[in-house]
Amino acid sequence: MKTGANLSGAEQEFVDCLRKYPTTGVALVDMQAGDSRGTRRILAVIFTPRGITVVQVLGFRRRQSGILTVPADGPWTISDTPADLDDPPQGRPSDWLEQSVYEVRGMLERALLDPGHVCGVIALIPFRGVVVRPSRTNLHPGLDVVVANVSDSTELRIYLESFSAGPRNWTADRVLGACKALGLTDGAPRREELLADGFETTAPEPTTTIARPVKPREVPTPRPPSRRQTVAAWAVVVVAIVGMLTVLGVVIAALANDTAHPTPTTTQAPSPTPSPSPYHPIECYPFQPNC
Repeated sequence: MKTGANLSGAEQEFVDCLRKYPTTGVALVDMQAGDSRGTRRILAVIFTPRGITVVQVLGFRRRQSGILTVPADGPWTISDTPADLDDPPQGRPSDWLEQSVYEVRGMLERALLDPGHVCGVIALIPFRGVVVRPSRTNLHPGLDVVVANVSDSTELRIYLESFSAGPRNWTADRVLGACKALGLTDGAPRREELLADGFETTAPEPTTTIARPVKPREVPTPRPPSRRQTVAAWAVVVVAIVGMLTVLGVVIAALANDTAHPTPTTTQAPSPTPSPSPYHPIECYPFQPNC
């Protein structure tokens, strides 16, 4: 935190939460992000060995307890009552946070640093003794809302330890380069302090996965049949052979019987057709009857 930073009560409560954690990390508090076209105030940019998150803090004007609802459009509410936030931003808080993340990423890229995925979180700081649930809500992928204060800071600690699941690519030298890119020249941590805090000197080598050869499928060896199974199989074969021989014998006997006693066949000769009697002329007398 730079000397002479003008922090609100909620922002100072957030800084006190950070000081309680033994987590490896560096927090740049009360900084300006942007370019010549304009800047905006960002409460904190936190570096851990696994990533970066941009933090904006919102406090409350009065004590409010209940269920936090964060709609995509519309005001945030606590138990159906509009959240009475201290110095709320213009427009939706999610858009405000997204623009802050964009500004920080742009400053690092202009310094030729690859920031990777930059996360963002809005820390809601209620009065001590006030309970607001849920303690963590997702706005968009990589953008969250966390409720915390000094007396109830578990969710904030969990967020800071796990907001990024990337490899430990943020070494001590990369953090120092990022601090310079974000305009922190005086009061930047020394390299020895970063190494003592848990940052590494070099990024670990990426792990490679070696494909294992496909293990051939083992064909089970058939077990030899038991004695009972062998006797049963031979019995079935013998019965089948005897049945086949019986049928064959019946067929041969039938054929032999038909050959030894052939069935006689009778043929009826056709009867001759009688010849007509010879014609003999009859002499008739005049007036002879039947003539």
